[in-house]
Amino acid sequence: MILLPNMVFTIEPMINLGKPETEVLEDEWTAITADGSLSAQWEHTIRVTENGYEILT
Repeated sequence: MILLPNMVFTIEPMINLGKPETEVLEDEWTAITADGSLSAQWEHTIRVTENGYEILT
């Protein structure tokens, strides 16, 4: 995919203390670790500009 100006996307890494497998709950939004281990998640929403990018969040 070619990123064009004004396209917006989100990067959302999830770092787990246990195994890398995850599950999504019935609400189709909440992600959890499959083994019940602790995890941390953060995100950046990014807009592509004519000259690079802009971090929105």
